[in-house]
Amino acid sequence: MKPIWRVFRYLRYYPLAITLHVVFNLLHVVFNLTSFALIIPFVELLFGMTQPPAIAPTIAFDQQSLTDCLIWLLYQTKNQYGVWQCLLAVSGLYIGASLLSNLFRYMALYYMAPIRHGIIQHLRDDVYHKITILPVSYFNARRRGDVISRMSNDLDDVEWSCVTTITALAKDPINILFFVATLIFISPKLCLYFLIILPIAIMLIGVIGKSLKRNSTKGQTKLGQLFSILDESIGGIKTIVSYGQQHNQQQRFEAANNDYAHTMTKVVRRRELGGPLSEILGTIALVAILIIGGTLAFKGELQPSVFIFFVIIFVRLIPPVNSIIKAYNNLQKGNASATRFFQIIDADETIIEQPNAQIIDSFNDRIDYHDVSFAYTPNEADAKPVYVLSHINLSVKKNRTIAIVGPSGAGKTTLVDLLPRFYDCTEGSITLDGIPIKEVNINSLRSLIGLVSQQCILFNDTVANNIGFGQENISIEAIKHAAKMAHADEFIEQLPQGYNTLIGDRGITLSGGQRQRISIARAILKNPPILILDEATSALDAESEHAVQQALQQLMQGRTCVVIAHRLSTIQNADEIVVLDKGQIVEQGTHTTLSTSGGVYQKLIKMQTL
Repeated sequence: MKPIWRVFRYLRYYPLAITLHVVFNLLHVVFNLTSFALIIPFVELLFGMTQPPAIAPTIAFDQQSLTDCLIWLLYQTKNQYGVWQCLLAVSGLYIGASLLSNLFRYMALYYMAPIRHGIIQHLRDDVYHKITILPVSYFNARRRGDVISRMSNDLDDVEWSCVTTITALAKDPINILFFVATLIFISPKLCLYFLIILPIAIMLIGVIGKSLKRNSTKGQTKLGQLFSILDESIGGIKTIVSYGQQHNQQQRFEAANNDYAHTMTKVVRRRELGGPLSEILGTIALVAILIIGGTLAFKGELQPSVFIFFVIIFVRLIPPVNSIIKAYNNLQKGNASATRFFQIIDADETIIEQPNAQIIDSFNDRIDYHDVSFAYTPNEADAKPVYVLSHINLSVKKNRTIAIVGPSGAGKTTLVDLLPRFYDCTEGSITLDGIPIKEVNINSLRSLIGLVSQQCILFNDTVANNIGFGQENISIEAIKHAAKMAHADEFIEQLPQGYNTLIGDRGITLSGGQRQRISIARAILKNPPILILDEATSALDAESEHAVQQALQQLMQGRTCVVIAHRLSTIQNADEIVVLDKGQIVEQGTHTTLSTSGGVYQKLIKMQTL
């Protein structure tokens, strides 16, 4: 139960609301109990089941004394004012107690509202913050749909289970405590039978709860798989349609959906079993109490009006007990969801910033890779690390352009991803102006680096906000200047609302070349001293590539550039070309020297020329 209890730690943000919630629940229970206690004089007035004491009784804190005092006061009032006036007075007291009881009940729920939504708000904030600082490798190893499912459906289950539990713990234990104390006060003998049945109920409910938790975990996992299929289908709809795989994908989705529905049916059946079971046990206890209590009333050991009051209180005790049982079952289901949810928050931050990390605001000399190796570990148990890079030694001087080339899978993108610390090298180190980047504040390190990749990321926002992404208080003039340098202003001005045009999800309303030029404009506006270009033109047609290449030339001026390229024609003027193959540097030099060396680079040139 540890994960779900972690959720309750967020209650510390709402001390006043929690206090008021508990206080108003307490007042609700007190006035609710008071209203039912007025049943005794009501019954006495109507039926006169009990004769008053011959003389005024002495007040003492026990059931018989208090009952005698109440009956004495009742009959004195009746003799003085008449039965109907007395009946109206008792009825008025009953209605007043009921009104106050329900008013305090509403006030308790009123102060529950900010607690309920506030806890979920804090949870969402924490998990989103965690997502933004987790390394890229975390998401490479997981389905995006499963992560989204944990933030939506799992969190909804946590919200529901927590709210029902908080409400139950703040109100129902008070109800049960007051009601049981009243029952013991009225007749300890009758209350004993209820306490005999209680352990049996707890044992049965525990068995149901364990089964519920087990199936809930399976259900949430299957829902994550369902979301993953949906996410893949939306992202790959063109491929699905072009290959005529709509029917197969439909069958795949239906199979996963059927599996999830079957599992959740088991969950609901077990969860709903708790309520009927508690009512059956309560009914058995009530019948036993009616038989035993009726016998005591006939023998004169218990006043009839008090016996009726006992039965009413006992019946009122069943709903809060049932509520706690439901809350317990919901807590078991929520615990399964909380476990999955906190797996994100507890995920290992492999990119860890050292305490008092050095903040840098400039790049002055060089970047050095010192015997760098990188390996990842597959998800399978006992799998051995797979090395992507091995013993890389490389120096990149300021204001020089270094091109990284090689066959697919050679480790080019991994090599440049180590610089902004999207990953950390397994062995060796990388230094910036002689400072190991692991000792540098991550945000200040990344502020010096601009990235333009093949898969440029745009947001469902305006053109201006996409170009100005990450920049605060930036003027529209600066945005337009960056767009002009990126050769993007010519098509932006033709959009329906110019720079205020919404470009849709991931910039879907724009062509590939247009998206890329907006991405370049964003990098120009950031004005970083170090620039990484990861196959920025490989997915473009010739015309778009020409426009983007012009924009890149503007962007690269006066910067240190690391360029990954498949099209070797785009990096002929690089100051140095580094050739990777199977995770190792196999060649280094200029285009002129490498093109006649007879090595890997020359083979790549011949293949592209052909």
